Amino acid sequence: MQRTLAALLLCIAALAACAKKEEVAQQQAAPETAPATTPAAPATAATSNEPSLTSFSSGALIVQKPQEYDANWGSFWLLDERHDTGWATPQNVVTPQTIVIEMPERASIERLAFDTGGIDGDGRGAKDVTVEISDTGATGGFRKIADVTLQDKADDQFYPIKMPGLGRWLRVTVQNNHGSPEYIELLDIRAYGKQLTHTPFPNASGTYESDYGNFHLKQEGTSVTGCYEHKGGLLTGGIEGRVMKFTWREDDGSKGPALMVFTGDGKEMIGLWWRDGQTDARGGTWNGKKISGDVGSCPHWSGSSGGAEAQMRSELEEFGRTRVYGINFDVDSDVIRGESKPTLDKIVAVLKAKPDWKLSVEGHTDATGGEAHNQQLSQKRAEAVKSYLVAGGIDASRLTATGLGASKPVAGNDSESGRAQNRRVELAKN
Repeated sequence: MQRTLAALLLCIAALAACAKKEEVAQQQAAPETAPATTPAAPATAATSNEPSLTSFSSGALIVQKPQEYDANWGSFWLLDERHDTGWATPQNVVTPQTIVIEMPERASIERLAFDTGGIDGDGRGAKDVTVEISDTGATGGFRKIADVTLQDKADDQFYPIKMPGLGRWLRVTVQNNHGSPEYIELLDIRAYGKQLTHTPFPNASGTYESDYGNFHLKQEGTSVTGCYEHKGGLLTGGIEGRVMKFTWREDDGSKGPALMVFTGDGKEMIGLWWRDGQTDARGGTWNGKKISGDVGSCPHWSGSSGGAEAQMRSELEEFGRTRVYGINFDVDSDVIRGESKPTLDKIVAVLKAKPDWKLSVEGHTDATGGEAHNQQLSQKRAEAVKSYLVAGGIDASRLTATGLGASKPVAGNDSESGRAQNRRVELAKN
């Protein structure tokens, strides 16, 4: 986003995040006390298409923070699945630290993974870690599921859980580091297993006070549209669970993807945004608090006259293409979920209002699963959407189904947040 001051601050923040804190002149010897429990042998790595249940992109959030060095080394970055971002304590704080992660749904945790490869100096990596799970809440009911001892500088350290833990809240206590007197550092926490529930999230429509002006959001089924009061900002996207994926666009032509997660009470949204062409970088933060249940409007967008249908039609008229994030499929399948029907019905309405239009329905996947598999899956998904539109009364001769696999990503495929943005349907005028 071409925000003069905001962009400058984000650049400074990004440089600060990548910059190394001052190196410790002399490291303390490693603690002599042995960990309480000898860790199990490392597990095999997660399969390439297995999402972490504690990733931000899955809807997980930090609900109890440890002490933090600053915003660029905050505990939030433990959930973004990047090897180059993470959490650090304030200088000279090496006492035990506790982090509580709320997963979006109840789950069975079978494996854990940690990253410490990108720590700033020897001895700073988290060492002895206790992991507990609760099925009752963020402040009680926890039972231990693992004690692990981490290497000082190594990514993808996997550990199996002997008795799978059932619950929604994960409490991670970092007891110490590998000897540094100045910092404890940990770059990523991931948990793998099975999500056990799928609870519908309440309608998120309303007005939010956000980092970039008031954010007016209208949700119709799984589709979201809206505006924000900065440089003619518009957004269009979709919701799956409590995760919202959308494309933002401003009146100077800048645009890009964004990913937001709503808190369980629906009162806040925690988000990251990227600019097209720069999605491999660490995202910029974009957070908001709900101030009204009314959608409201911007000078350039009205909640009463706007909506998914109007937004798709406008983008197709102006740009000849629109991204559709409100069409959700079963995992690794071309079966369209029932929650997607309102979004698909909006596309039917657009085509009926423009009987001379012919559209290409494009299926896009992330890069997991192999090129041939992705091509086949994306083709089947595009054909499933076409079939729905035809069943809705659109002549099949007006539609072309095209599977593009992972060939045209809009975000990086090295994290689940990027992969989540790459799984989408696009419509293009022929």
